[in-house]
Amino acid sequence: MTSMPPEWRIDDGLTDYPRALAEMQARIAGIRAGTATEQVWLLEHPPLYTAGTSAKPGELTDPTRFPTFSAGRGGQWTYHGPGQRTAYVMLDLNRSHGRVPAHDIRCYVNGLEEWLIRTLDRFSIKGERREGRVGIWVSDPVKGTDSKIAAIGVRVTRWVSWHGVALNVEPNLTHFSGIVPCGLPQFGVTSFAELGIPVTMPEADRALHDAWDEVFQNPA
Repeated sequence: MTSMPPEWRIDDGLTDYPRALAEMQARIAGIRAGTATEQVWLLEHPPLYTAGTSAKPGELTDPTRFPTFSAGRGGQWTYHGPGQRTAYVMLDLNRSHGRVPAHDIRCYVNGLEEWLIRTLDRFSIKGERREGRVGIWVSDPVKGTDSKIAAIGVRVTRWVSWHGVALNVEPNLTHFSGIVPCGLPQFGVTSFAELGIPVTMPEADRALHDAWDEVFQNPA
């Protein structure tokens, strides 16, 4: 059985990171208790760096540049900031969600990847998975290598997911220089804007919503 569609929430302006963490924790507690619905929360943060559970202190190369936070999610260092669409996904993984069966975290992460790939495809961007690397990548003809266009970092608490993905629409890419993104210094980051594809945040949100239904609502 697939679940009903989650609530979609879109915040205007910049959302304080500690407040976002507190609201996610409250929401997943409500989902577990049956008093809150599942939610996909779209927002932007002010410039900051977050450390996942595998983050190495030495990979924060400019520790005084922006505020830093321990995120509690999987993964390493990540940047969040204006022009980047962060999507926090709070689902009850005791139930199936479209192509994602219950109690399968690996398949859930694969579903997030597919969601981003299908979102990018709507703008004629070929997003791809890479073996041994987290996130979604594009072949960057300017840099002559792969560049990451979307990050993924999740946490699952008592089978309820939180944290999620971050899609680079038009962030200041120089802000990523204060960390080694995902511990991979040999690769860069990119965005819709750097690829020469102008996309507004509302257009990105619509694409995310439509691609979501294909992966998390429609059965395999």
